[in-house]
Amino acid sequence: MEKGAPLHKLVHTFATLADLGQEIAETSDFQEKMRTALHLVQGSLGIMRGALAEFDSDLQALSFVAVHGMVTETRSDVALSPQEVSDLLSLGICGLPRDDRTPAFTRFCTRQKSLLDSFRVDLVVPLIVRQNLIGIMLLGGKATGEDFSMEDREVICALARHIGVGIQEHRLFVELSHRAVETRRLYDEMRGIYRDTVKAFAAAIDCKDKYTQGHSERVGKYSEVIAREMGWSAERIEGIAVAGYLHDIGKLVVERDIINAPYRIDAKQSSELNRHPAAGYEILLPINHPYADIPLTARYHHERIDGRGYPEGLMGDQIPLGAKIVSLADSFDAMTTDRPYKKRRVMEEVVEDFRRNTGKQFAPEVVAPFCRALLKEVNGETKNVKIIRLLGKGYVETKRIAPMLEQFIDDLESGVFTAAAGTA
Repeated sequence: MEKGAPLHKLVHTFATLADLGQEIAETSDFQEKMRTALHLVQGSLGIMRGALAEFDSDLQALSFVAVHGMVTETRSDVALSPQEVSDLLSLGICGLPRDDRTPAFTRFCTRQKSLLDSFRVDLVVPLIVRQNLIGIMLLGGKATGEDFSMEDREVICALARHIGVGIQEHRLFVELSHRAVETRRLYDEMRGIYRDTVKAFAAAIDCKDKYTQGHSERVGKYSEVIAREMGWSAERIEGIAVAGYLHDIGKLVVERDIINAPYRIDAKQSSELNRHPAAGYEILLPINHPYADIPLTARYHHERIDGRGYPEGLMGDQIPLGAKIVSLADSFDAMTTDRPYKKRRVMEEVVEDFRRNTGKQFAPEVVAPFCRALLKEVNGETKNVKIIRLLGKGYVETKRIAPMLEQFIDDLESGVFTAAAGTA
């Protein structure tokens, strides 16, 4: 800035720079940010007309983002040739009056004479950040009619640097947003493929057992209902659903004749069938699942909290919570679907079985949310009637089952069954 500049002008310049920096940092609306920036530049020196344009390097064109006081308030994009871009870059961030005779600037003004004339431009300021053309600022004359002094041009160029950085930050933000959206799309696509693959595996598992078509899918959905009622996060809910879909994957190594036996199998066959949890664990363990507990759930979904389950006879809290959820969902589906050697039970009998075996086979902390979710469906308190839909129309008699569930839930929440679990 020239020597002898009045102190008040110096203070005003710094105040304008501070205001502009704050505006660029805090305002989220890009158009509003540019309009305010242009207003501050014009106000700093009493400039009557101004326009800000952003340069799109892909389209090789200027797009106006703010115009004030010009004859034309809006204007279509203005194409720039590679030579014009090169000329502007060679000028650097400096305010050049129309009568400047710098060769590069003269060429630019000659090629863009129509634009500069229509906007009645007196000063041209390229906006450059890291040797890249970001945009351009076009300014009309000062209200006083005075020419722009070297001091004035220094002030304008200081402000222009802030504006150029503001435009660049906006570009980076937009680019990052687009990348984030694309990354999310790819992530969702991969998750979709993973879920479809899981469902295909579940279908393959169930195809081996002609009597339990759809069993694995139902267990996955019942497990999801329980986890949601327990307040789990969306990712954990999806994980337990996948664990439910794959809980019987170990049956792929069991002979089909044993799985499809139309009678109660003998001890030897039962021993063979009981290999499937451990086999499922071995199959799932090498896979890098998004949900780490899936192999353990397959291994322990036939454990009981009283220690009488298999394959390891775990008790109580030794059993992973996911395995407790899938165990209940698995048993519920077994009781509510027809098997070759028995018909499915009526709903009242299922609730009674839960009551007898909670604290022995089933964990109270899992039974309670499942019953609460079922009661909400029975009472019409939720539109998401997954359990009733899976059970089929007419299976649940609302008037008879609601009181049973209410009483059972009260007993569960009173701690009676928790005590039973501790003494098992």
